Amino acid sequence: ISLGIDFTARDLQNYLKERGLPWEKAKAFDGSALIGEWQPKTTKDMDNINFHLHKNGHTVQQVNTSLMLWKTDELIAHISTYITLKTGDVIFTGTPAGVGKVSPGDRLEGYLEGKKVFAVDIK
Repeated sequence: ISLGIDFTARDLQNYLKERGLPWEKAKAFDGSALIGEWQPKTTKDMDNINFHLHKNGHTVQQVNTSLMLWKTDELIAHISTYITLKTGDVIFTGTPAGVGKVSPGDRLEGYLEGKKVFAVDIK
């Protein structure tokens, strides 16, 4: 398991949404996602995992997967009714809370059960 971030170009997303257009361009652009270092799955309870995000050294998100709208098994079952999932596929689940703006110069660090799995400097 790991943590990741899928960035959104909000200005482009809002523009496209206002016009009733698909907004995948606001989510799927070069450099729009990062995935942290993979960690061994040490728990059978995927719906009770702590993670947090630091922005410029300050905690901006500290949550547990128990707060997600969908349980992990439900999410996989739902997705697999529309998309064939195979070994190696990655699912970005979203986050319970804490989405915010980032700017050039910001440093983001993601932690999974207290272990840093990524650090990125926004350019």
